[in-house]
Amino acid sequence: MITAGVDVGALSTEVVIMGDGGRLLASSILPTGANSERAAERAMREALTQAGLRLENLDRIVATGYGRVRVPFAHQQVTEITCHARGAVYFFPRTRTVIDVGGQDSKVIRVSPRGKPVDFAMNDKCAAGTGRFLEVMARALEVDLESLGELSAQSRNEITISSMCTVFAESEVVSLIAQGTPKEDIIRGLHNSIADRILTLAHRVGVEREVSMSGGVAKNRGVVRAISEKLGLPLNVPREPQIVGALGAALLALEAED
Repeated sequence: MITAGVDVGALSTEVVIMGDGGRLLASSILPTGANSERAAERAMREALTQAGLRLENLDRIVATGYGRVRVPFAHQQVTEITCHARGAVYFFPRTRTVIDVGGQDSKVIRVSPRGKPVDFAMNDKCAAGTGRFLEVMARALEVDLESLGELSAQSRNEITISSMCTVFAESEVVSLIAQGTPKEDIIRGLHNSIADRILTLAHRVGVEREVSMSGGVAKNRGVVRAISEKLGLPLNVPREPQIVGALGAALLALEAED
């Protein structure tokens, strides 16, 4: 049995192909761009090439993410809440809370021992505290997005970014730069503001050990560190946190065929 999960997000699209026993055969990550259907097709082709397979070799395909209805070759659509919960438990079986921070939304999910969502809270009204928020701030600071985590670790002073609105926070950052505030301190302040937003969501659903994090922002060690400090708990982060949703979708496809 070979299945695939396709996670079409606001900024990136991921595909995971799985074989019998939940064995991960291949995965791909590509920018979504302006056409989510084309992004899904391209990501699927890349994953199939890695696995040495063709589309007709796949027994079942589950799509998830905000663009899941735009995947014409999927057999089923499942919400990202369900897929991230299932994927996180695959990587870390003791997971009871999942923090997912993606390109344009963030969510905290409480899960059962079998990886099913029990409760969740989600911020999808604005880009505050998401990957898009960090992209805007990195441009304002004239630093690479990938270097934010490393730079925040060099901070020696704690400052507060008072606004969580992306537009107002950018103005605040520009003002701090003009005042001569070190970029490292500003970045640390931004990471703490994201952690505060996550903490608010976490309090709404209740946090249970273990806590795992998924989504592209989980690659930012500064954000992970800030959230961990605010929660007072360590965070599990898989080697490739961006594929958690697609992996969960592939697992659900596998279970549907059992």
